[in-house]
Amino acid sequence: MSAKSKKIFGIDLGTTYSSLAMVDDYGKPVVIPNSDNQHITPSVVFFDGENVVVGEVAKESSKIYPNDVVSFVKRSMGEPAFIFEHDGKMFRAEEISSFIIRKVVQDAELYLNEKITDVVITCPAYFGINEREATRRAGEIAGYNVRQIINEPTAAAIAYGTLESMGDKVVLVYDLGGGTFDITMIDIQSNAIEVICTGGDHNLGGKDWDDRIVAYLLQEFQNTTKTEEDILEDPDTCQDLLLSAEKAKKVLSQRDKTPVLITHGGERVKVLLERKKFEEITQDLLERTVALTHEMLEEAKKKGYWNYDEIILVGGSSRMPQVATRIAQEFSTTPRIFDPDEAVAKGAAIYGWKLSINEGMKQKAAEKTGKTAEQLEAVSDEELNGVLEEVEQLVADDTGYDISDIKRSRVQIKNVTSKSFGIIAHDSNDQEVIFNLILKNTAVPTVITKTFGTAIDDQEAVSIQIMENESSETIAPPEQAVVIGTAVLNLPTGLSADTPIDITFKLNEEGRLEITAVESSESRRIKATVKTRSVIQGEEFEKAKARSKSIAVS
Repeated sequence: MSAKSKKIFGIDLGTTYSSLAMVDDYGKPVVIPNSDNQHITPSVVFFDGENVVVGEVAKESSKIYPNDVVSFVKRSMGEPAFIFEHDGKMFRAEEISSFIIRKVVQDAELYLNEKITDVVITCPAYFGINEREATRRAGEIAGYNVRQIINEPTAAAIAYGTLESMGDKVVLVYDLGGGTFDITMIDIQSNAIEVICTGGDHNLGGKDWDDRIVAYLLQEFQNTTKTEEDILEDPDTCQDLLLSAEKAKKVLSQRDKTPVLITHGGERVKVLLERKKFEEITQDLLERTVALTHEMLEEAKKKGYWNYDEIILVGGSSRMPQVATRIAQEFSTTPRIFDPDEAVAKGAAIYGWKLSINEGMKQKAAEKTGKTAEQLEAVSDEELNGVLEEVEQLVADDTGYDISDIKRSRVQIKNVTSKSFGIIAHDSNDQEVIFNLILKNTAVPTVITKTFGTAIDDQEAVSIQIMENESSETIAPPEQAVVIGTAVLNLPTGLSADTPIDITFKLNEEGRLEITAVESSESRRIKATVKTRSVIQGEEFEKAKARSKSIAVS
């Protein structure tokens, strides 16, 4: 690939495991092995004095140093209350996640013997503004140029559509990861991959299955030893049981039963865990994924999609045999397990590769149409189409890719928002309600403008509370939403009540929201990108970036 082309790598920043992928010189997505020659790295961070250790060593260290190890940090992304303290220093979820990103990138750089600067990072489709911005911040703290945040099921569908799909089809992507669950309907066509709608729960995943095993082991220990002691209050015992539970879960995907040894306070108890019992104590978790799938299918019907052709299972937790069995039973379709550990990273890499190739095509098209460097972004589709074949060949010559790969890179990716966005307003009974301008499962990017009125005569300012919620209705109760930002529009004097205020919401492809409010009499205007207070920013963000440079990650 030519030095002129900027390589953009894909990172699957997972709850339990993370990985990095790239598109090779033959147009094939490949996951880069880590320093242990494994394709996935445990998303576990161990604070070892002044150093930070990420991966398998960190995971094993959790047995001995449970208070110095952080796991499942992805579940805390975007939560301002999450703080991990070590050696008198406070770490937010974004900074801890940045160590995981640095680890997978450093290992890839060592393997490839080249510098990595630009990345695409994935997140659950059901992440909101807070979590998405936190994910971007994690990549920036790590020191990389985050080109885009894309949804995990979309990434998996990109990999599936590129590597496996023959012909046009509508697929359900059932993505059960270590800490999150997404269910997404995607229309895969020869020239486009279009997300129809998505649902899920970013607090439902393989960890919850592990926790059920731990609770069962606790109960068996108490029954055997005739004690009511909660051995989970001991951090060492708790961590040991969590690791044992994960291993037992994996064994039960292959065998009907497995022994688990519990050691605590001089007592040793051996529990024989059978797959039947495991499925029994976790049945409600599986049923939750089925219910969320039905909810998503009802949303799809509103958009004219009543049927689908295939169900693909991704995410490591989809390997549990009961998942495929239950899905086949409920939806009368035999699901297909598709590259559960690597599909998301590969899809992110393909997306990054597509960005790089398309930038090259824009540049060549700009040159052919006489545009300057400053005008590159203004190259229209019509101008591009006019010189398309010549541009494709030029980019193929420049990058070394086959012309068929260049044509493949032009597949359009169309996504939807997983949340609704609105403002606090007053209804006809003067009751506070949420008025949603952008509804859940609306195609993005999107721009919506609505006109509201001032509340009283001589109102001095309008305070606009920007709300995120999961309602599919235009009017929703405030208690179902969270405030993600506030904007204030100062008004001229002498305005009467019901003076029009035009409010515009603009949501881009990766879930970033801009709002504009205009008062027409004097054209007073405010414009702001929603920067949630829940995400690290300002001086704290700059300090985290500086600190990252001084901390060794291994």
